[in-house]
Amino acid sequence: MTTSAALAAGSRWVGPFCPESDRVTVRLSHGVLDVTVTRADLPLDALMGFASRRNPRRPFLFVSKVLGRHLPSSPAVMQETHRRLATALGDTLPGPVMMLGMAETAVGLGQGVFEAWQAASGRDDALYLASTRYHLSRPLLLTFQESHSHATDHRVYRPDQASGGDLLAHARTLVLIDDEVSTGATFAALIAASRQVLPALDQVVMVTLTDWMGEERRAAFAAHAGVPVRFVSLLEGGFRFTPTGEAPPVLPNVVGSGTLKDHLLPPWGARLGERGPRALPPSAAGARVRPGERVLVLGTGEFVHPPFQLARALAAQGGDVVMQATTRSPILPGHAIGAALEFPDAYQDGIPNYLYGVSPDQYDRILVCYETPPATAQQSLIDALGAQPVYFANHDEEGRACNA
Repeated sequence: MTTSAALAAGSRWVGPFCPESDRVTVRLSHGVLDVTVTRADLPLDALMGFASRRNPRRPFLFVSKVLGRHLPSSPAVMQETHRRLATALGDTLPGPVMMLGMAETAVGLGQGVFEAWQAASGRDDALYLASTRYHLSRPLLLTFQESHSHATDHRVYRPDQASGGDLLAHARTLVLIDDEVSTGATFAALIAASRQVLPALDQVVMVTLTDWMGEERRAAFAAHAGVPVRFVSLLEGGFRFTPTGEAPPVLPNVVGSGTLKDHLLPPWGARLGERGPRALPPSAAGARVRPGERVLVLGTGEFVHPPFQLARALAAQGGDVVMQATTRSPILPGHAIGAALEFPDAYQDGIPNYLYGVSPDQYDRILVCYETPPATAQQSLIDALGAQPVYFANHDEEGRACNA
C-alpha cells in the first residue's frame, strides 16, 4: 500500500518504518538540517519534505505533503489527516470549545479538524476562528506575533453573536491548530492573550502535524502556561540547523499595507467565526468534471477551506483531483519545492505571492478560487496556468463583498 493510499484508507501505517531510529540529514542552500523522529503515526516522508526559505530568521522550511498548500495533496489525504487529529482530540473536551487555526498555512487545516471533530462528536457547542494578516473594521478579539515568520503579526477578530460570539464568555477549552511547533513561543503568546479574553478557560490543546518541542520543553511549557495544556500531533521529534555561512537572500516585503479590507472580503468565513460546515455557493457547486479528469484546485492566500470543499466535491464525481494554494511565503526552489511563479497578491496589498511546482501540462483543468472580487483576480497567474477563476463571494457593482 502506498503512503497516500494508507492515509486515504484511514489505516495506521504498518510498513517498514521504525520511528525510534528515523533520522534524516538534508543539505539545504544555507545550512544542514538534521531531523530526528521519536514518535510517529505516519512516516516522516509521508508528512513532509524540506526546502530553503528566503528568510534570515529561519532559512529552512518543513514542507507539508498533507496540507494542500505548497505541494499538491489529494482531498482524501487531507480529509484523513483532519480525521486523525480530530480523533486524537477526543469527544469529551469541556465545552464550549473554541478552535483557532493559524494564518496563513494552517487556516484550512484548522477548519478541517474542526469540522471532522464536529462530525465525529456530534457536538454543537463549538466555534472555529482563524487568525489573519488582514485589517478589518470589526472589533478585535486579540493579536499576537509569530516571531520567526515572514509576516509576524496575527489578528483575531471577535465574532458576532450569530457566528459564535456568545460562546466566548463561557468557552472552557481552547484548541490551537498549526502545521508545526518548535519552540512554542508563538503558542505561548497566543495562550497569554487568550486568557485575557476567555474568562472561563479551563484547558488548552495544542494540535499540530509535527511537534519538534521535545519532552523537556513540553513539560516546561505546560508548567508556565497558567492553564492545563495537552499536546496532539501526528509526529514528534527534534531538529538542528547548522548554517553554512552564506546568508539567505533578503526577505521580500510580504507584510501588506495595513489598509482595511472589508470591501474585498465576504462577510462570512473563518476570520469572522464559523459554527459548522458552509455549503458551496452556486458558482462553485455547479462545477462538473469528467471521470478521470486531472484537476488542480487552487486556493489563494488565506482562502483555502472552501476550495478544499470544492476539491472534495469534484473528486466525488470521479475526477483525479488535487489541491494546492498560493502563498505569501517566499521559498527557494530546490529539494521539495519546484519552480516558482511570482505574481501580485489578490488583496490590493502590493506584495508578491507565489505558487510552487505547478506546470499546466500536468492537469486537464486548473481552477483558481477567490473570495475577492473579479477585479482583483491575479490575471498573470491565470494566464500562465491557462486556468479558470472561480469566485465564491458575490460583489456589488463597485466590487464590494455583499453576500451573507
